[in-house]
Amino acid sequence: MNILDRYIARQVIWFTLLVTVVLITLGGLFSFIEQQSDVGVGTFSMVDALAVTALKMPKQAGQLLPIATLIGALLGLGNLARGSELIVIRAAGVSVVRMAMAVAAAGTLLFALGVLIAEYVAPPLDAYANEVRTFGKYANFSFAGKAGIWLKDKSRIVSVQEQGADSIYGGVYIFDLETDADGHQRLAAVTRASHASLAAEHEWSLADYESTTLSETGAQAMREPMHRFATEINADLLGAAVQDPDVLSVRGLYRFVGHLKANGLESRIWEIAYWSRIARMLSTIVMCMLAVPFVFGPLRSSGAGSRMAIGIGIGIVYVLINRMLENSGDVYGLSPLLVAWAPFGLLAAVTSIAIARTR
Repeated sequence: MNILDRYIARQVIWFTLLVTVVLITLGGLFSFIEQQSDVGVGTFSMVDALAVTALKMPKQAGQLLPIATLIGALLGLGNLARGSELIVIRAAGVSVVRMAMAVAAAGTLLFALGVLIAEYVAPPLDAYANEVRTFGKYANFSFAGKAGIWLKDKSRIVSVQEQGADSIYGGVYIFDLETDADGHQRLAAVTRASHASLAAEHEWSLADYESTTLSETGAQAMREPMHRFATEINADLLGAAVQDPDVLSVRGLYRFVGHLKANGLESRIWEIAYWSRIARMLSTIVMCMLAVPFVFGPLRSSGAGSRMAIGIGIGIVYVLINRMLENSGDVYGLSPLLVAWAPFGLLAAVTSIAIARTR
């Protein structure tokens, strides 16, 4: 990047960061108001509400970054246009495409920042925020009402009813299946434990262990106060089974999709979330470039308020199309790749055509 590229990128990044701060501040205010209904329930206090709000802000920043990038780029380039700096840059022989590349460089840096936040900062903080809120209200809680969680691990089905703090799970039932000579599956063993804790990478420690093995000759029971149990199901998979896809990182979604496919389970909704997350992250770069034709085109003489309104409008339309396809993709059996990349492809095509037509 030369001096001119750095100057343009600095303007775009600076205004984008300002817009992001404003948006997450507003989002944090609404989140804090939402927490008020829980204050006083159990040990959940006002301090806990403030902590939960603060811990959820990185997740909000990652979700709002594409829209913030578009608005920030509109304001940053608009600020250059208002000072006639863009006219000087164009008079020096810099083409619109060349300027779009400089803006794209700023978008790439913002994209890298968004990936860092979404992958490494937001997930653990958001998970901790949920723990503060949940364990403040209840000593322990049920994963999914009376049904609990059901996960498949090859020929084994595991049911977990409750979670306590520090990765301790209560009401664990394990059903082992086997295939007979006719190719039919039958129940081979039933295991119950009052609670389980993660002992190692792929090992649980089961307390009050009771197991009944079934065979053609009868049933054989075994009891142990503590039993080590090998399984591929770890804390990440248990967390994925009870969390919304938006809470997980891309790496977490990838691992969970792999687990579902390996066990022959339906993974469409998680694949849609996985590819849509990647597409939304990459849209940060395209959103940044979309500001260029607006500044040189019909909004050249418009004020900052007009650019911001149009930026918010475009961002809302893009998000709505994304959400609509994500929600309907699983219902109508659409391809996860089509659901995730169609809005991104449309946005990229519109941006490319608009830049090419700008003079």
